[in-house]
Amino acid sequence: MTTRHELRTPDGRTLQVADAGGDAPVVIWHAGSPQTGALIAPVLAAAEAAGVRLVTWARPGYGASTRRPGRSVADAAADTAVVADALRLGRFAAVGYSGGGPHAIAGAALLPERVSAVATLAGIAPDPGSDDWFAGMASPAALRAARAGLDARAALPDDFDPASFVEADWAALDGPWAALGEDAQAGGREGPFGLVDDDVAFAHAWGIDLADVRAPVLLVQGDADRVVPPAHVRLLAAGLPQAEVRIRPGDGHVSVLAALPEVLAWAGRA
Repeated sequence: MTTRHELRTPDGRTLQVADAGGDAPVVIWHAGSPQTGALIAPVLAAAEAAGVRLVTWARPGYGASTRRPGRSVADAAADTAVVADALRLGRFAAVGYSGGGPHAIAGAALLPERVSAVATLAGIAPDPGSDDWFAGMASPAALRAARAGLDARAALPDDFDPASFVEADWAALDGPWAALGEDAQAGGREGPFGLVDDDVAFAHAWGIDLADVRAPVLLVQGDADRVVPPAHVRLLAAGLPQAEVRIRPGDGHVSVLAALPEVLAWAGRA
């Protein structure tokens, strides 16, 4: 049964944590953007199939986690350490989906003695400062605004573009991944700033060097993704010393999550 905790960080913030429990290998799950910080049913089912124990925490500005304006991707590593220390996790793997991908990688770069492996599904790559970063995105307006800073991104309405999803994505949301859409909508209703702060963090220096990630890395990407296009997995793979890339033909941004059980199993074995 999933247990929820509210932890206090050294700087006085609250972190909302969810722990599926058990004595299996631990995987810290970094959800996409937006999120509520809950462990949703299809993610829990994938973990059970893979034989791993999932732990997650809501990034600042989501759920009950205190907002941290100006946070960087690297800042996630310190919060991960707070969670791991409080739950006495020891070593663990990290898996991130979409906007959770950079935060999973940050932990691997900055907590090398604790992170045994890291995997991303449809994970965003660091911004190289060129328009190539936006190539293939159906709706890059939010990240373009985020490049200009917090005020510019906060002023932009969060209007979802249906063209961002391919047919396989809509089928997943109508079927096994319906809870993902519901959680994203609930996360958006909680307020805009979790997503705004995520986007600004993605579009500025992450505060890590990909070359510092010494753990094994698995990068899973759908070749039809219109939210985080396949070029991002190539950027990530070029900077990571030990990256295996798995491209899934026909998958978009949501349908790629069909690979989650095998990704979690890989992470649990690493």
